[in-house]
Amino acid sequence: MMPNMQQAMKQIQKMQAEMARVQQELESKTVTATAGGGVVTVEVSGKLELKKIEINPEVVTSDDLEMLQDLITAAVNEGIKKAQEMAANDMAKVTGNLNIPGLPGLF
Repeated sequence: MMPNMQQAMKQIQKMQAEMARVQQELESKTVTATAGGGVVTVEVSGKLELKKIEINPEVVTSDDLEMLQDLITAAVNEGIKKAQEMAANDMAKVTGNLNIPGLPGLF
């Protein structure tokens, strides 16, 4: 292999190792999102897993069930969006903002 090609391969291997490290770190990171002025709070992991839902008990009545369901949906969607942004930002630090299709963890 030509020296430039060898150097490029080493850089790619280093980037792959760094991306694997970032993905592992994302497993332990979380983001929090709320809806309805704090009525519903959710926690989502960097792997886009819903970890926790908190509902203000003062709003739980049968009359408010539909609204509560809408707030939960909104909070979960916001949490997933924040987790995706966190993952993309962490990966961008490794890849130098390269947009490489097919690389895991890039959104």
